[in-house]
Amino acid sequence: MTSRLERLIDQGVGRVPADIVLKGGSFFDLVTGEIVRSDIAIGADRIVGTAGDYAGETEIDISGRTVVPGFIDTHLHIESSLVTPHEFDRCVLPYGVTTAICDPHEIANVLGAEGIEFFLESALETIMDIRVQLSSCVPATHLETSGADLPIERLLPFRDHPKVIGLAEFMNFPGVIHKDSVCMAKLDAFQGGHIDGHAPLLSGKDLNGYLSAGIRTEHECTTAAEALEKIRKGMHILVREGSVSKDLAALIPIITERLSPYLALCTDDRNPLDIAEQGHLDHMIRTSIASGVEPLAIYRAASISAARAFGLRDRGLVAPGWRADLVVLDSLQSCRAEMVFSAGRRVTDALFATRKPVALIGLDSVKARPVNAAHFGVPVAEGETSVIGVMPGKIITEHRRYRLPAKGNETTVDLTNDIIKVAVIERHGKNGNHANGFVQGFGLKKGAIASTVGHDSHNICVVGVNEDDMARAANRLGEIKGGFVVVEDGKITGEIALPVAGLMSIEPYETVRDTLHHLRQAALALGATLEEPFLQLAFLPLPVIPHLKISDRGMVDVDKFALIG
Repeated sequence: MTSRLERLIDQGVGRVPADIVLKGGSFFDLVTGEIVRSDIAIGADRIVGTAGDYAGETEIDISGRTVVPGFIDTHLHIESSLVTPHEFDRCVLPYGVTTAICDPHEIANVLGAEGIEFFLESALETIMDIRVQLSSCVPATHLETSGADLPIERLLPFRDHPKVIGLAEFMNFPGVIHKDSVCMAKLDAFQGGHIDGHAPLLSGKDLNGYLSAGIRTEHECTTAAEALEKIRKGMHILVREGSVSKDLAALIPIITERLSPYLALCTDDRNPLDIAEQGHLDHMIRTSIASGVEPLAIYRAASISAARAFGLRDRGLVAPGWRADLVVLDSLQSCRAEMVFSAGRRVTDALFATRKPVALIGLDSVKARPVNAAHFGVPVAEGETSVIGVMPGKIITEHRRYRLPAKGNETTVDLTNDIIKVAVIERHGKNGNHANGFVQGFGLKKGAIASTVGHDSHNICVVGVNEDDMARAANRLGEIKGGFVVVEDGKITGEIALPVAGLMSIEPYETVRDTLHHLRQAALALGATLEEPFLQLAFLPLPVIPHLKISDRGMVDVDKFALIG
């Protein structure tokens, strides 16, 4: 009886028909840069033949089309798509993303190990190959109340799971440089494996020390100069273009044929509405080409270079013996996926129907205490007041100072300067902490918006002009078990329920997409000027850290006005 391996060899030689043959088209050779006219023969989950004519049990005419390897998103948080892994699979795979390397950092900060288990179970069922990096920073900071704690002892049981690659983004770069014991325990345990980096603006000898810990990738570069220094020091740069963090334009100069072996693409955080309107990694590819990037450079970054960076040695080329993750395009320039194959299977609605469901978790994770308008008061302070300055298109914020108006013994908003109130409310049921401050840059002229998606600890974050509306929005989040809410004059004008850990919907991605469109319109009616007010809101709880050279001051000091839930 012929074994599976023997059959694959026979199919490659041409002794027996392949399972599927794509006929009449061409493929993009990412080694030579040539467009090669050829049949592509598939046996089981891999390519068995190119550069020849093949017969297949199923033959598909792709005349006039070009085949490229499936795209690899090298760093993302599926939770930020606001849908479950199963719905993310169904949403993104048709755009040609056949591998996604995720960090379940968001759900882990709410539910701990249970959240990682949920993602691993889901990854075993999805059609797309979802790989998991184990969340390294849970809690993300001692400055905010998280829902869970993941010391090294809780991570080690997952290390050898078939879907696990290594350790996810190591955000605590001061802890690495100053040899914090918790950081050292995690880094020691994953030496020899893959460790993702996360070190925005880190350079010089501090960067050298960080890299000496065995950290090899970076998705936080926001300038070409920063990326080049990190490439020269051996890092693989993951060029990011998400719904909030948009770094592609700034990094276009480094996307060259020479540097492409050291580049990959990622989205980090991207929601279904943006995916529907623009696409996913395909959007990055066609935008890059339209900006003058050579197709060979960007398609390498999207596949083979990404695969090599993460040790996925079976994918990234259209060649015999390689995993049959394939995208059939109308053209390299437009990068529109007309047909997608995942491990040799043509992606269809029927294929998604074969997946087994995974039980949902964290459906009662929002345990915040009810609030009223009085909870949002800010006492009058002498002199200037600290204000968080939002920078559109970036998750980093600025420390600004303004002399704000007062009403009685309380500081109030300053709409002339686009300064409104912001609050973080602890929602894990641990201590009921509540912190208030001011933010500039949302554009709101009335009402309030609130969210349980609040990186990285995912407490409730609410911004608003009116304290009553802020309270109404925050309390509504408890009623719908998490999500986004828009309130105007005491009335809820838009909302989406995200009951899975307060982060993800239980609805199909199409429903989430349509609801997000309505939410965007509701936010615009309040005067919102940000392109993505809800995702920008989600990043406001991040502590505000001044730009200090770490070695000069020891551990980085955090400004006293940072909001701590």
